[in-house]
Amino acid sequence: MPARLLYTGQVVIDLVMAVDALPTAGQDVLASSASFEAGGGFNVMAAAARNGLATCYLGRHGSGRFGELARQAMAAEGITVLLAASSGADTGLSVALTDASAERSFISHVGAEGGLAAADLAELVPTADDWIMVSGYSLLHPGKAAGLLDWLAQQAGRCALAFDPGPLATEPDAPLMARLLPWVSLWSSNRDEALRFTATDNLEAALQRLVERLPADALVVVRDGPAGCWLARGEWRQAVEGFAVKAIDSNGAGDAHAGVLLAGLASGLSEVQAARLANAAAAVAVTRRGPATCPGRAELEAFMQEREA
Repeated sequence: MPARLLYTGQVVIDLVMAVDALPTAGQDVLASSASFEAGGGFNVMAAAARNGLATCYLGRHGSGRFGELARQAMAAEGITVLLAASSGADTGLSVALTDASAERSFISHVGAEGGLAAADLAELVPTADDWIMVSGYSLLHPGKAAGLLDWLAQQAGRCALAFDPGPLATEPDAPLMARLLPWVSLWSSNRDEALRFTATDNLEAALQRLVERLPADALVVVRDGPAGCWLARGEWRQAVEGFAVKAIDSNGAGDAHAGVLLAGLASGLSEVQAARLANAAAAVAVTRRGPATCPGRAELEAFMQEREA
């Protein structure tokens, strides 16, 4: 069986709005654009699927209008949805505000995707070539974290596990995190997330602490904006150069990086080659508005060839 991405995070619907600046309390601003888009974990899965990695969504999804939008978006990308729609709840909504600096801010409401039980995934048995991906957001949902970790414990050692901590997973000694970290094969975060998680003020120290906390063979990948990303394992460190572009929307860039990185590794690229391809994906993504703007493999390779020429 070909390699698959088994994604355990959350798909939500983003109400994406572009503004010149965020309003202060009590203020009103006009958005120059607004649209409903599938977001959250959908961004990672779409990036992986567009780059040739078979992808399966293992999370819950709702039975209302937002759940239907999420399923339509996943079907359009060829993403397999494992579970049936949850009755009595809709998929969650996130208001994503992108300002003139291309930075984004979110206000989120959790829906059906915030729950999961180990029994939901009981019939799914990963193969050695699969990648399971876990989002730090999943550990923050009381109705999901324990069930997900119970299922992951049953899969430990069967395949590789990638972890994206996100901005809110900041306590490495928390009980749920302590259960997860010994299984991690690949850490994927941005610089700020790595600094917060390790309580350090420089990237070199953050890489060292991550290497020390994770299994000896785990690969640490830390994105560093336009500069590219850093790779670390044991005593080895490697900077992988990024691509300079004019950013207009950073929403989904990190997800594009993570999804393309996994697709590259699954296709047989070296870690450095996969990271370079992922850097290109993030660079292209920030030049386009919307959460899931990662291009496919052919477009990425053409972009890289043009820049390197």
